[in-house]
Amino acid sequence: MTKQMIYIADDEKNIRNLLQDFLVSSGYEVQLFENGEDLLLAFEDNKPDLVILDIMMSGKDGLQCCEELREKSSVPIILLTARDTELDYVSGITIGSDDYLTKPFSPMVLLMRIKALLRRVSMSENEQPHTEDLKYCDLHYKKDENLLYCGKNKINLTQTEFRLLVYILEKPGKVFTREELLDRIWGYETTVETRVADETVRRIRGKLAKANSKAVIETVWGFGYRLACMKDES
Repeated sequence: MTKQMIYIADDEKNIRNLLQDFLVSSGYEVQLFENGEDLLLAFEDNKPDLVILDIMMSGKDGLQCCEELREKSSVPIILLTARDTELDYVSGITIGSDDYLTKPFSPMVLLMRIKALLRRVSMSENEQPHTEDLKYCDLHYKKDENLLYCGKNKINLTQTEFRLLVYILEKPGKVFTREELLDRIWGYETTVETRVADETVRRIRGKLAKANSKAVIETVWGFGYRLACMKDES
């Protein structure tokens, strides 16, 4: 069985070597890069199964590399940073990273995230495509185009945002727990601690508002989220 390949770009040699030793012992192939430019060049010749990027790198940083990768690929991307700031986190999720870890972190936590993201890729490849359009409120998923519209205008979403919104669009009004979304959209087990679902919902809310959609993702406190439709004010 072919081992899955992971690319790691981090300008700290000890971090690169630590992750390589741990992931190789866990059954993965690993290729290391001192900077983002080298990783992007290698990506053109041989595409890995997952990419890990340090945000704070000289030259092209992790956010820039993530943005460039997203323009050409849906490869799972995990960002690493020494700064636990909301701006870093939001920036990373907005441009299309799949998850985010703050240094220092446990290699075992990283391994759990990697396994979950690779499992999500496998789930996505085996998913049956939607056989019909989905409509609710002013949202319309067009199966032939695999795009989501508000009225006549396409909503620009990252791949993860798109998958989450289409997923809850299938059952408007149903309350989805955070754990269910993590399991179905990211492939995470309940033991994985991450804010990625909450932040992704927040980003979708902003894009729905920007599109002047009447559809809203409501928070059901203590339980989860549901898709609802605002009524016209009379």
